[in-house]
Amino acid sequence: MTVVHPITRAWITTGETGAQNYDEFANDAEITAIIEANPRSALAIEMPHRAPDSVGRSFLHSLSDAATRLAEAKADGSYTPAEQVVVLYRITEPASEAAAYGMFALVDTDQISTSADEPGLVIRNEDVFIEKVRERVALAEAVGHLLSPVLLLQTAHGDALHAALAAACDDAGVPAATDTDQAGRTHAIWLLGPGARQDELRALAGGGELVVADGNHRSLAAQTGGLPRFLAVITTPASVAIQPYNRLVSELTATPAELIARLEAAGALVEPVADAPAVPVTGGSVQLYAAGQTYAVTLPTGGGGGVENLDHAVVERVLLRDALGLDPGDKRITYVGGDYPASWLAGEVDAGRAELAILIAPVTVDDFVAVNLARQKMPRKSTWFTPKARGGLVLAQLS
Repeated sequence: MTVVHPITRAWITTGETGAQNYDEFANDAEITAIIEANPRSALAIEMPHRAPDSVGRSFLHSLSDAATRLAEAKADGSYTPAEQVVVLYRITEPASEAAAYGMFALVDTDQISTSADEPGLVIRNEDVFIEKVRERVALAEAVGHLLSPVLLLQTAHGDALHAALAAACDDAGVPAATDTDQAGRTHAIWLLGPGARQDELRALAGGGELVVADGNHRSLAAQTGGLPRFLAVITTPASVAIQPYNRLVSELTATPAELIARLEAAGALVEPVADAPAVPVTGGSVQLYAAGQTYAVTLPTGGGGGVENLDHAVVERVLLRDALGLDPGDKRITYVGGDYPASWLAGEVDAGRAELAILIAPVTVDDFVAVNLARQKMPRKSTWFTPKARGGLVLAQLS
């Protein structure tokens, strides 16, 4: 028995609907620009209040527009239906022979586990922002479909699943659809109906603990919304990497000099750096950039190697909460994923759109898996996995 199932009623893109997921942006204006350039993008459905003709309206007041857009996309042939399928998924990088592999399928919601004493094969690993969860629940109810998958890492049979997915894609012929993302990667999908190969892949995909790599809010939305199954892409550790996940603070509650003094009083080692800010290569220190000055900061920890001493956790506790008095959900904090380089972060500060950039070394895949298998919780917004699954390639109808 496996916790991974075919999609009962799927809608498959026929082209041009693929999009970055709703939470991949540091600036809402980017979402509006993408929708304006491609109104068929699934982003217009997932973020209806950011569509050019809806800016200024709330998310909830724009949900009827989302439902209308999806109905029109299905009617005009932007999606085609399929039943009882899993969907093979391959992502290739420009000028690289390496490929990432995955499989769109449905996964049992009751398998989600968030602590050591909660049974389940699907491990959710980060704190979430509950308002985002409410939005995902409301969207699913309004449109009757799931548009973006939860990205799950198969930790027990990763190598075997990787090889099986690669072979299945090689044997599948011409893709049902392809899509090119903002980094030039090619996303290709193939339908796989009932049969021995589908059974084999579902058994491998669901044969061990699955860790939520991307989509913590979407997985909790499935639970909150009472969905028996949620849409997922099951992938392998060999298919992913973790990029930096940095922070911008739009408005400081102290001057940069006062912030530095507070950090030093808390036991931090702060050293001015003459160069432009850069993401640290390894953990143990972070870089701050404010008022044209870069600082290398070794933050105090409680000792040991526990999850509470990961850089992202220490930044949240010592820098944001204690030194600045900011709750992690404060609107003045923007969580900026690895698609945005250090130069972009510095540019936001130099342009006056932010007052502080916090640059943090990426978590390793091995550390991420180890923390999750120990049923510990990762600091929020600490892992920016790449490549990310595209939203809008495969939809799961809920009825």
